[in-house]
Amino acid sequence: MRNPHYPGFRNPRYRVLRSLERTLHGLPGPRSTIEPHLSAPRRDLGRTARTRPPVRRADARADREGAGLLRGGVRPFQRPHLGAGHAASGALGRAVQGLRPRAGGGDGGHRRGRGALSFLDILALNARGEIIYDSTFGSMEPDGCTSFALLPEASGDGHVYAGQNWDWRYGVADTVMVLRVVQPGRPTVIMHVEAGQVGRQGANSAGIALNANGLGGRFDDSVGVPQTLVRRRVLDSDNLNAALEALTRSRAHIASNALVTHRDGFAIDLETTPGAVGWMYPAEGLLVHGNHYQAFMPPQLAATYRPGSADSLYRVPRAEAGLRAVRHASGRDEARKLIHTAMSDHLGHPESLCTHPDEGQPAVKRWATLLSSCVDLTTGDYLIAAGTPCDHEYERVPWNLYDGDTL
Repeated sequence: MRNPHYPGFRNPRYRVLRSLERTLHGLPGPRSTIEPHLSAPRRDLGRTARTRPPVRRADARADREGAGLLRGGVRPFQRPHLGAGHAASGALGRAVQGLRPRAGGGDGGHRRGRGALSFLDILALNARGEIIYDSTFGSMEPDGCTSFALLPEASGDGHVYAGQNWDWRYGVADTVMVLRVVQPGRPTVIMHVEAGQVGRQGANSAGIALNANGLGGRFDDSVGVPQTLVRRRVLDSDNLNAALEALTRSRAHIASNALVTHRDGFAIDLETTPGAVGWMYPAEGLLVHGNHYQAFMPPQLAATYRPGSADSLYRVPRAEAGLRAVRHASGRDEARKLIHTAMSDHLGHPESLCTHPDEGQPAVKRWATLLSSCVDLTTGDYLIAAGTPCDHEYERVPWNLYDGDTL
């Protein structure tokens, strides 16, 4: 059933999101259900937005701030730059059409009507990383995130955990939401995204979790698939092999890291690039990844590589040190508390594992942990701290991963 109380349901941008779903999957719209659950900082977990839908806020913020970073300062995008974004989206759109064999036509199959957005509009929102991290903006920092997997031998309670601190620009905090997508014939997905995106981080009813981290910019001028769509393919996978093939067989437009965890006690990290793919496995049941290359060094970067996020170099060992304590937990509650404590570390504050806005930076360059997640793949509990974990406790979202197709 659709959620008539969600204000975005009647918004054309929400309908275009549904059409992008149909383009991605080749499914008739009514067969899938998207249930939103807002989780932005400064908002109670169970509260629904009663003003502008978050997807409208996301689009308005993109217009307003854009984030064209120039040497010596920050310059908001003007309309000509949005036109360039549409040009980039057109090329990316052609890559998207080949993503699924049953994909729809060139316009995304959406109904045209009053106030409707084009397929390229919504694709630009889903490809914001590909556009801003293109070679034109090669000096920009990658998304800051710290991901982890804890297998039974390292979790204390014998459960499998996956999660991350999702660090991104503080100004987009009010566009963050958690979605449950029920789609007959595919696993049910719970994921946290920026409003209007089809995929980012999450887990599914097949017991597969995906956590992702930015790794930097472009390698060449070729066009690949946006990360939001690659990640959604992973989350739609009903088995581990399909999830990994979604990463190894897709030619991504930019480099990105993917940590895939399975409820049966397996985890692997894949550093995907437009060229080669590197991988690494847990050590003693623990795997942590940040925003620098840890598994391998792409040959295109070997001679000149410098980490885009210097704080990643200490976030990773700090998370590892904190999460090692979880193996000594006496039960589930203590294990989750120790995970929360580990992800609240403040070494290097404000650019710490638990990231806080740096008031000394221009507004568009202020980063924060927008959301901290911890998914118990054994029980199906999806826990989030709706903001910096140091001052937000983990709370369960209204759904369990394994509830099936019934809310």
